Amino acid sequence: MTNETIQQLLTQKFGEELTAWQEPYGMLTFTAPKELNLKVMQFLFEETGFKFLTDLQAVHYPDDKGAELAVVYHLHNLVDNVRIRFKVFTDIAQPDVYSATAIFAGANWMERETYDFYGVNFVGHPNLIRVLNVDEMDYFPMRKEFPLEDQTRIDKDDEMFGRGGVSGFGTEKVSHGDTIAEEEKTATERENEI
Repeated sequence: MTNETIQQLLTQKFGEELTAWQEPYGMLTFTAPKELNLKVMQFLFEETGFKFLTDLQAVHYPDDKGAELAVVYHLHNLVDNVRIRFKVFTDIAQPDVYSATAIFAGANWMERETYDFYGVNFVGHPNLIRVLNVDEMDYFPMRKEFPLEDQTRIDKDDEMFGRGGVSGFGTEKVSHGDTIAEEEKTATERENEI
């Protein structure tokens, strides 16, 4: 089974509803409307042998109004050793996506984790609750709605994290305000640092 064959079968079944066909690193990838996610999975399960859900996760695209959250499915055909990926997008204001637990039992935990971190509401999930974060959390920590770090912290040196500064990206060392490139140091200077 090749990517071309799979794409042809999916196109015959769903026509122009499946879009954004790509093959990054040889893995067939496409986008489906969120209303079709179960139909696409059922077809792939029954007709093309994709009977293993490898992974299910979400991605937050804050600049894509109306399609801020993507749910990404990775499926594996174990007989032909072929993997594919498909995505469905949903509005962050109403992040409802049909649960895949009726097709893949392994989706149970993955959907709960995705709900826990991104807030995707998997409609039809048997027990959609937080599994890793505390129940009292009223936000979803993996959404790009929060700064990556506290910008007011002064207890760390950006130089040590490769984030600019006087010396560049960690290839130089700062000693009492003087910048000395690593490759320009003498053996004695390197030993003295240790």
